[in-house]
Amino acid sequence: MNKITYHKEGDYLIPDLIMENSYENYHIGKYGRLRLNYIKEYKRGLYTELMINGTLSKHLAEIEVTVTSRISLIVKQLAETENVNEDLKSNNQLAWVQAMNNIKNRAEEIAYNEIIYVKEDLKI
Repeated sequence: MNKITYHKEGDYLIPDLIMENSYENYHIGKYGRLRLNYIKEYKRGLYTELMINGTLSKHLAEIEVTVTSRISLIVKQLAETENVNEDLKSNNQLAWVQAMNNIKNRAEEIAYNEIIYVKEDLKI
């Protein structure tokens, strides 16, 4: 079991807490920040637990990777289903851009509801 050490500051004993962070250099992007804001606002217990355990950065990095890969998969599947392909891109670029933006927005909404804004505590 880990032993907590303390140092004295004035009349108080302050715990010497060190957060280990293997994801220290990982860039938390849009989806990680959305998750952070959500758990800060609505999941205070989970946020506090992740902060105390030193796993908040890891959690956010995993959310970022998971959401990014999920959105890519959904976009690919929807584009195939709706026949939004290179032929459409070469024949009508504006329609292709419109369709791809629509698909990406829908894919993000799906990923938000599945991963970022879940009602139960999500631990990846």
